[in-house]
Amino acid sequence: MAWALLLLTLLTQGSGSWAQAPLTQPPSVSGTPGQSVTISCAGSSSDVGYSSYVSWFHQQPGSAPKLLIYCVSNRPSGIPDRFSGSKSGNMASLRISGLRAEDEADYYCASYRSRSTLVFGGGTQLTVLRQPKSAPTVTLFPPSTEELSNNKATL
Repeated sequence: MAWALLLLTLLTQGSGSWAQAPLTQPPSVSGTPGQSVTISCAGSSSDVGYSSYVSWFHQQPGSAPKLLIYCVSNRPSGIPDRFSGSKSGNMASLRISGLRAEDEADYYCASYRSRSTLVFGGGTQLTVLRQPKSAPTVTLFPPSTEELSNNKATL
């Protein structure tokens, strides 16, 4: 459903050619559960800086892309408010708060360039790091008075 909405949004906003002149995204970001991460999408004054049709979507392995944000900061129905989009000048950003393991995916931005060409970012792989397990500790207790008096002290 969300993918259909993305296609509808993109097809109704312009009738120009499709191109793959990528916007600039970091190749990867990571965070631990509960943290917030931000993915940037750098463009120019002729695409991100010009267009109010910046979209974000993600794709998990084996699944179709899912629309997260359209028109810079709008969320489709069913997308939680942990996902938020913004834009300042030629830079768009996607913020994911309260990171969850299921957020691990590839994230892409898209924008129109001069109302005729759709351009995409190269994608950002989000890795949700597992909480590190603490190393085991060893506690030594001294032998009791009774053990000492019976010469049975052990560690």
